[in-house]
Amino acid sequence: MSSIQVTLPDGSVQQAPQGATPLDVAKNISPRLADAAVVAKVDGQLYDLKRPLETDASVQILTPKDPDALYVYRHSTAHLCAAAVLELFPETKLGIGPPIENGFYYDFDRSEPFTPEDLEKIEKKMWELQAKSLTYDRQLTPKPEGIAKYRAMNEPMKVELIEERADDVFSEYTLGPDFIDFCRGPHLTDTSKIKAFKLLSVAGAYWKGDEKNKQLQRIYGTAWFTKKELDEYLARLEEAKKRDHRKLGQELDLFSIQELAGPGLIFFHPKGGIVRKQLEDWMRDAYLKRGYSLVYTPHVMRRELWKTSGHANYYSENMFTPMELDDAEYQLKPMNCPGHILIYRDRQHSYRDLPVRLGELGTVYRYERSGTMHGLLRVRGFTQDDAHIFCMPEQVEDEIVNCLDFAADTLRTFGFTDYKAEISTWDGGASGKYDGAPDMWTLAEGALRKACDRLSIQATVIPDEAAFYGPKIDMKLVDAIGRLWQLSTVQFDFTLPQRFGLEFIGEDGKKHRPYMVHRALFGSVERFFGILVEHYAGAFPVWLAPVQATVLPITDKQLAYANEVAAKLESAGVRVTVDDRSEKINLKIRDAQLQKIPYMLVTGGREAEAGKVAVRHRKKGDLGPIALEDFLQKISDDIRAKTAE
Repeated sequence: MSSIQVTLPDGSVQQAPQGATPLDVAKNISPRLADAAVVAKVDGQLYDLKRPLETDASVQILTPKDPDALYVYRHSTAHLCAAAVLELFPETKLGIGPPIENGFYYDFDRSEPFTPEDLEKIEKKMWELQAKSLTYDRQLTPKPEGIAKYRAMNEPMKVELIEERADDVFSEYTLGPDFIDFCRGPHLTDTSKIKAFKLLSVAGAYWKGDEKNKQLQRIYGTAWFTKKELDEYLARLEEAKKRDHRKLGQELDLFSIQELAGPGLIFFHPKGGIVRKQLEDWMRDAYLKRGYSLVYTPHVMRRELWKTSGHANYYSENMFTPMELDDAEYQLKPMNCPGHILIYRDRQHSYRDLPVRLGELGTVYRYERSGTMHGLLRVRGFTQDDAHIFCMPEQVEDEIVNCLDFAADTLRTFGFTDYKAEISTWDGGASGKYDGAPDMWTLAEGALRKACDRLSIQATVIPDEAAFYGPKIDMKLVDAIGRLWQLSTVQFDFTLPQRFGLEFIGEDGKKHRPYMVHRALFGSVERFFGILVEHYAGAFPVWLAPVQATVLPITDKQLAYANEVAAKLESAGVRVTVDDRSEKINLKIRDAQLQKIPYMLVTGGREAEAGKVAVRHRKKGDLGPIALEDFLQKISDDIRAKTAE
């Protein structure tokens, strides 16, 4: 029998018989490895453990320690969910069921809505199937035969997917004798490998994400290698529910979305307006300290501008419908970039002027589909802390370093100590889907890498994920309960300077084209606001809190002294209220706690006589009586230092 050559990750080489599987390779290395194996990588591609090796190959056995293994584990759990649904509700039609971050989902077409009781039944059936150790088996099917088979099974969505996506011969996966699905795989060997999962919820989802298509029911679930990991994740979900910015936004009277005005449009209430002001004031001050010029651009501009920028052609489905005015069609801006470009282009620049850094907290409008909007995190009108830097090639690296340092400073200031960085690069020009010459991409990607090295930032490179107009680096923060949020972005653009004919006069007296860098650090004020609410569970640090202290007189007799205390704090710049209700002090303290006010200053007869306040902290509790001047010094120091609890 002929043999094949298997190269292992450590560089060693094994001979294996023709038709050997990665599982055979794992058994040959160690029975323990074979028992822990989840899936394989063959020549860098995920591969079924039971699928025969066809040629010489590099083989890596993945165990629960590998992130890619969890991806396959969750994909297999999604198939288990679909098999359970079809056993219980055989009239149901199948959509798609991919793994996602922290779990999986599967889309179903069923006339009756799934109820919470149905989810319990489905989960129970999944465990019944899991206990049977049903195998996931791959088979190859010619495309015409597959289309005919799924038509006979009355699975129209699968037929559509096969017609659009399948090769001439495509792969399917069975799960036991009764379930089959058009799928590229790979999957686990059998259901006994699945140890911990939970169905979470049902939501509506349009077929292929297109609101013109039929709405399906999407069952979400989560899956982990151990029950301990599952329990920890479910506990994090419960904590996340408590921190939901939509719930806290209402309870703390921060913002609202008004039905009469329309979805995805945010109304900031007075308390939310105070927090927003702190964000915007800090950012504008930071702009000026870091050499940016503040600009303001209109909310609506001629459609001709968006044709020049390319948005009218490539981004039109995300833009609001044009409006007819006196001389032309106008459109709400989805981006701030073209406005900044027009300001740069308004006068001639020389190399001595560069870099030109233009910054704006500019409100933009994008048509988000009704099913995608989510509180402050995804809206139709939002304000970006947008900046655009026009520079010479030799200035690029320093500008990127400055942008990344600015991003890290922003995160630190608002209490985020952990973040991850990702560099998205192009495919070398192989696909033809990217603009710009290879030398521009080389310079830009090199500048991103070197900037990270200079700042000792460990960045993961994500190949072939750049925007078509240039590479980018994303900063993703980690919040108080370990969730990752996409936030700051620094992005090159080779296209807009070309489209708008941007120039500068070089030292040689000739015209040259500047490089353009997009940069947003909050991402958007609304999204960052929502993340802050959830990170702090609504208990903002003192400098951000809408009300920093509240004075609580024990009886009406101390009301005059309470107002005197508030007046002194207010004159020092502290945001303060007086609870002058004729209520018991315990109720006043409780209400202040619910409003997450950092400091409660109880004023009774003894405090009034001594010129003191009995200080309570929302987390530390009773701090005892303190001279008013001493408390004023402490809270002023906290505000000035932007202390994060």
